[in-house]
Amino acid sequence: MTIRVVLVDDQALIRAGFAAIIDSAPDLEVVGEADDGTEAIDVIRAGRADVVLMDIRMPGRDGLATTRDISAAEDLAGVKVIVLTTFELDEYVVGAIEAGASGFLDKGVDPDVLLDAIRVVAEGEALLTPSATRALLASLDERGPVARPVDDEVLRHLTGREREVVALVGRGLTNDEIAEALVVSPLTAKTHVSRAMTKLHVRDRAGLVVLALKTGLTTLDDLG
Repeated sequence: MTIRVVLVDDQALIRAGFAAIIDSAPDLEVVGEADDGTEAIDVIRAGRADVVLMDIRMPGRDGLATTRDISAAEDLAGVKVIVLTTFELDEYVVGAIEAGASGFLDKGVDPDVLLDAIRVVAEGEALLTPSATRALLASLDERGPVARPVDDEVLRHLTGREREVVALVGRGLTNDEIAEALVVSPLTAKTHVSRAMTKLHVRDRAGLVVLALKTGLTTLDDLG
């Protein structure tokens, strides 16, 4: 199955470079490009995109607002957004993750890392480094107390094991790492993650990370 990618960046040279790399992979295809957020949504729909590489800073409608538009559109529920930035801890990256992005990449990323990142996000994983997760937690904490009781209304539908899984996702663990930590199979770990996302109405693992931080299931101490 080919993963369909849309590029959203106001610099044509950057789009061309990413397109050349992506189209060199047999399982990936660039199906559309846009130079700002205003036209991006139409391009994403027309190309039936699976993954969007989104520049965060663009004239007109920027990447943050466009990411929110994608998250709010029911017909784009399966679309994953990777934010492109030149600063790992850019304040706009934090906002984009909260808006529904699945993670971020530096614009100077190596080609192999770019291709693997697209595949990872298409599978529902999150692209969040520990430092970015810490920055997200700090950003949330600045707005008021982050941690709520773990029996918060938001979490009441989760089983005890699902809460454990969400906490581990919040720490950045993969399904294989969660399986090892809980002594279960990777398939079982994946099932718990999927059920938690469904019950909590989040788009992907990045959404679980945000929720784990907001509810206190994952704390700064857990991130090392």
